[in-house]
Amino acid sequence: MDVDLVVVSDAEAVAARGAQLLVEAAAAGEHIFFSGGSTPQRAYELAAVGDDDWSRSEVWWGDERCVPHDDDRSNFKLVDDSLLSRLTRPPALVHRIRSELGPEAAADEYHVLLDGVSPGLVLLGIGPDGHTASLTPGDPVLEVTDRRVAVTSGEYQGVRRMTLTYPELNRTRRLLWVVTGEEKVDALQKLIAQDPSTPSGAMRPEGESLILADRAAAPDP
Repeated sequence: MDVDLVVVSDAEAVAARGAQLLVEAAAAGEHIFFSGGSTPQRAYELAAVGDDDWSRSEVWWGDERCVPHDDDRSNFKLVDDSLLSRLTRPPALVHRIRSELGPEAAADEYHVLLDGVSPGLVLLGIGPDGHTASLTPGDPVLEVTDRRVAVTSGEYQGVRRMTLTYPELNRTRRLLWVVTGEEKVDALQKLIAQDPSTPSGAMRPEGESLILADRAAAPDP
């Protein structure tokens, strides 16, 4: 995995740089995939500040919780509230994971929708345990190789999830990781080292990978 690590001063600087890259991807008309989490959320808020044109882009989600789309735990709601609803020139198409169909049916629908789509920019975070998207430690979803989207077998932080699988994430043209906080140091080290003991470390992307990390999260040189 060819990883470009960029270390900036703090979490706000990570979010600002992430927002810039999202806006550039939207202007280029890419398929952009969102994730949940506090660091991505701040990037979305900053991306919504300017009067940028997102109308050539299509937006997707890398994972979603099995909750209603208007639930505060929903990744769709997080992105809609912090970014999409604030845009004067929104994306051409918004492809949310329709959790109201039920986990398996929603994953099946998204799997079909993604047929022929070339993911342009996928924004990801990592947890202290090394999970990314909803590829969580020990869950059989990590072993799924014949689907673009799958459902976790068990609950993670109290809820089941739908997630892009390794094959789908690995074929992405560009992965953008946003990583902040000292609790992420170990997970980030394992990601960079391609240590398969964590879900993020086990990824083998075929395209570009850019990690934006603050000084708190960055491993010592």
